[in-house]
Amino acid sequence: MTDIDSRPPSNVPEFTVSEISGALKRTVEETFSLVRVRGEISGFKRHSSGHLYFALKDADAVMDAVCWRGQAARLGMAPEDGMEVIATGRLTTYPGRSKYQMVVERMELAGQGALLKLLEDRRRKLAAEGLFDQGRKRAIPFLPRVIGVVTSPTGAVIRDILHRLADRFPSHVLLWPVAVQGDGAAGQVAAAIAGFNALPEGGQVARPDLLIVARGGGSVEDLWAFNEEVVVRAAAASAIPLISAVGHETDTTLIDFASDLRAPTPTAAAEMAVPVRAELINQVTDCGSRLLNALTRGIEERRLRVEAIARALPHPRRVIEEAWLKLDDRAERLRLALPNLMMRHQADLDKVSARLTHALDKAKAAEAARIERDGLRLTQAAMRLPEALSRTIERRGQRLESQGKLLESYSYRKVLDRGYAVVRDVDGRVVAAADATPGAHWRVEFKDGDTSVTVGESAAPPPAPKPKSKGKEDGRQGSLL
Repeated sequence: MTDIDSRPPSNVPEFTVSEISGALKRTVEETFSLVRVRGEISGFKRHSSGHLYFALKDADAVMDAVCWRGQAARLGMAPEDGMEVIATGRLTTYPGRSKYQMVVERMELAGQGALLKLLEDRRRKLAAEGLFDQGRKRAIPFLPRVIGVVTSPTGAVIRDILHRLADRFPSHVLLWPVAVQGDGAAGQVAAAIAGFNALPEGGQVARPDLLIVARGGGSVEDLWAFNEEVVVRAAAASAIPLISAVGHETDTTLIDFASDLRAPTPTAAAEMAVPVRAELINQVTDCGSRLLNALTRGIEERRLRVEAIARALPHPRRVIEEAWLKLDDRAERLRLALPNLMMRHQADLDKVSARLTHALDKAKAAEAARIERDGLRLTQAAMRLPEALSRTIERRGQRLESQGKLLESYSYRKVLDRGYAVVRDVDGRVVAAADATPGAHWRVEFKDGDTSVTVGESAAPPPAPKPKSKGKEDGRQGSLL
């Protein structure tokens, strides 16, 4: 191993880092002061200051790029990730990080294939938002009073539209001049559509009834302004019906999907906007002639019908004469009708009176017979009444006597007949042994009368009588127990 200090001295000059970085910066900027780089945008970022930061890459390398705010406003397109572009600018280095980058001054899409891919991606995005739905489209007015045209004022498009409108139906046209391609064209077209919609009804400038956005034919790049989102969204948001007439019949832009009606050419847009005045005049004239002929035929048919009805009607004098005859006949019949009616009613009255008299006689005879029968029955009843009354009184007497005997059998006097007595106080109430007080005055009722007694002191009970032998009779009543 060789010692470093033992190596021979070198004559290679020494540089500081700043000197090397400055030399590289000058070399790169002088060598690549203007370059065109093709690549795919990646990592795109728009800073709050307005600067654009992104990278350009291909299959083998990546290069940082920046677009300063002043240049970004003039790009004429909105960069996006995945977009293949051709960037024009210069290369420079960034000594603070030992990096190099491209300062982009212009940018354009790389090839028609990339444009078509971007166009298809944008179409799908806007369609997903519903901007192309058929339900949002409005009907084109039949005869607009004012037509607003958004196009270039110097091209052949406005002359073709005005010429076709003058041939078909002269109308009041308002032109909003715009750029139809290049930087800022999309913003001008969108502003024109919004400006027409912002016009008030009845203002100094008439508000259009119909808008036509028109441009002549061209390449995809030439028509790209009408594919920008700002234009498509302005067309979809328009409250005024809009006809798009961009390019030739084979050209298709995104504004065609958002508009209410697509015209293949600007001239065709003018034809769709208004009808042919001469055809309308002929149609109105034809309708007027048909209306006049219809009225004439109607009047003639009604005249013939009235004449036919008039022939079928009788003469007024004959009608009046027949009415007079009927009136005289009714008057004569009315004069005779009252006496005849009175006679018929008198006859009916006589019949009713005769029937009533006969019925009354029959009723009187029947009533007399009934009275006679009732008198006879009454006489017979009066003859039977004494005998029936005697029998009734006799039966009632017998019943009363039997009832009296029955009641007498229940009387307490029957008990007195058997040797019992009833003791009452001076008030006539039946007393008990517990009521006996010395000196009390009682009355004792026997079967053959009553007597007064005075209650004295209590004495010993008398001895019980000796029982009698059976079969002996001493004339007294035996015991009940």
